[in-house]
Formats: sequence, C-alpha cells, structure tokens
Amino acid sequence: MTVKRCLIIDDSPLVLAMAGDALSAAGFEVLTADFGMEANKYIYGDPPPDIILIDVMMPMLSGDQKVKLLKQRESSRNIPILLISSKSDAELAALVTSSGADGYIRKPFDATTLVREVQRALRI
Repeated sequence: MTVKRCLIIDDSPLVLAMAGDALSAAGFEVLTADFGMEANKYIYGDPPPDIILIDVMMPMLSGDQKVKLLKQRESSRNIPILLISSKSDAELAALVTSSGADGYIRKPFDATTLVREVQRALRI
C-alpha cells in the first residue's frame, strides 16, 4: 500500500502539530498549511494530497467556502475533504451538506478519532 498524503489546513499551530503528529504516527505523509492560499501549492501540486482536513474558522476564506471552491474544480473535486471545527454536530452536518465536504471532525479531537475518521474518508 502506498503512503497516503494528508493535507491539514488550520490557522492554529497547536492543531497542526497535534493532528500532524497523530497522522504521522499512523503512517500518513503529512503536509500542513496555516491558510487556504498557502495550501494551494499542495492541492494543485504533483502529486496532490489524498485527503484534506480544513478548519472551518479561517481568516479571509472560511474552510467551508474553500471546500465549495475545491469541489467545483475538476482537479480537486474527488479529493475527500473533512471539516475541522468546535461547532456543534448539527452546525457541522449542515456545513458538510452545503459545502460538499465528505465529513467532519469535532475539536477537541483525540488521535484515535482523527485517524479513524481519516481512514474512513479514504476507505482504508
């Protein structure tokens, strides 16, 4: 099995570190970006990430707005994307539906939940 590339987009260095450590320990190649425009170099790079985790509350462009843009583009529409947020389950479910995201992970999360949800989204 090839190593899966996971892109984490969050403006919190703590979340980037915690999620990155958990996913690295589970065998993923981890890429991080602290805002959406910086993430584009990975999203549209070669190879693109296998999955994207993006914080909802981001400066300039919210995570759910970024998801809408990514799902409209041919080159990125098939990449699974999980929203990350401390919003309620109901709010996150609504954002998943309206943005086209593939699911969500609530903050605070633990390593086991994070890895399980990423594996579920990747169907591995």
